[in-house]
Amino acid sequence: MKQVWTAVAAAVFAVGAHAADPIKIGVAGPFTGGSSSMGVSMRDGVRLAAEEINKAGGVLGRQIQLVERDDEAKNERGVQIAQELINKEKVAATVGYINTGVALASQRFYQEAKIPVMNNVATGSIITKQFESQPENYIFRNAAHDSIQAPMIVEEAVGKRGFKKVAILADSTNYGQLGRADLEAALKLKNITPVAVEKFNIKDVDMTPQLLKAKEAGAEAILTYAIGPELAQIANGMTKLGWKVPMIGSWTLSMANYIDNAGPGGEGARMPQTFIQEPTTPKRQGFIINYLRTFNPKNSRIDSPVSAAQGYDSVYLLAAAIKQAGSTEGPKIKAALEDLKTPVEGVVTTYNKPFSKTDHEAITANIPVMGEVKGQRVVYAYPEDFKKASEVRVKDVNAKGALEQKKRQ
Repeated sequence: MKQVWTAVAAAVFAVGAHAADPIKIGVAGPFTGGSSSMGVSMRDGVRLAAEEINKAGGVLGRQIQLVERDDEAKNERGVQIAQELINKEKVAATVGYINTGVALASQRFYQEAKIPVMNNVATGSIITKQFESQPENYIFRNAAHDSIQAPMIVEEAVGKRGFKKVAILADSTNYGQLGRADLEAALKLKNITPVAVEKFNIKDVDMTPQLLKAKEAGAEAILTYAIGPELAQIANGMTKLGWKVPMIGSWTLSMANYIDNAGPGGEGARMPQTFIQEPTTPKRQGFIINYLRTFNPKNSRIDSPVSAAQGYDSVYLLAAAIKQAGSTEGPKIKAALEDLKTPVEGVVTTYNKPFSKTDHEAITANIPVMGEVKGQRVVYAYPEDFKKASEVRVKDVNAKGALEQKKRQ
């Protein structure tokens, strides 16, 4: 009899120990190098959310354990990390991906393993569509994809500011070239052909040839798709040439390493933003206070507010799905994400049924606003957007992105 009770006790202990095992969530992004402004901000937003959830008791009575890896913005490194997180760490899901190329190279391993990925920063339009032809798609996103951003950029330049001659400067990465294609498509819908389309490489420090071509073509504005360091070189190049026209580009013009490296020459740049570091709601105020208190960034400014906010929200979305699923099995988490029963209050928005089986994009065109670099930080470009940001903006299933809407018309 004693042996029976010993066996029962051992079984109970084993079950209890298993129930207490942490839920491993992978965090993949560039924490060093030119993209680190985004990667570190994303990671720190993720850390804040995980800490809050764990203090509140975790998920399913278990703590969240973050397994962080620096992909260095390199495709091959991203692939190695994906395989490690899946096969060695046994993560239930992964959040992250800053660079579109890294996401496209890496997330196929999660798709094969049936483990959800929540892209919280990378914006290439193709990311969530990479496996849409397959019966099940494990790739989700809570960032404003480029089919939303490109029409916003073009509307700002052409619709609101009346520029007819625009040049496009985009880097040679997947992110830059896919974004450039989206810009050209959005311009075409307004019957405008860019007067110059120029490309450059990561780490290029002299944009004079590209800028001279744009200037000689009579460009009234520069539309950009790149990241902070190279964007700063564009602004600095214009300063050296004594030629200043507005820069309007993707959300990355809000990166600290653009703002700081461009200095006065970077002022006035405008870009779509899902989140601006202003306490427009109590939720955002709490997030900003906690972030600044925990990480103490320079000048009390989050290096990449969008990355931090979307990183934070991505963990809450996953936690809600795991709780609803009552499981850490990939297929069950995916199914829960596609049919979340309870709204998730984030700092970007309140996510009310953000995903469905055929739509894995949480952000729609009614959510982003236009930001502007002013006084070495990003502010709201339009007063009405500041007011709009004080309201709860939930996903609008009819707001699929201006570019995609017009394509169907």
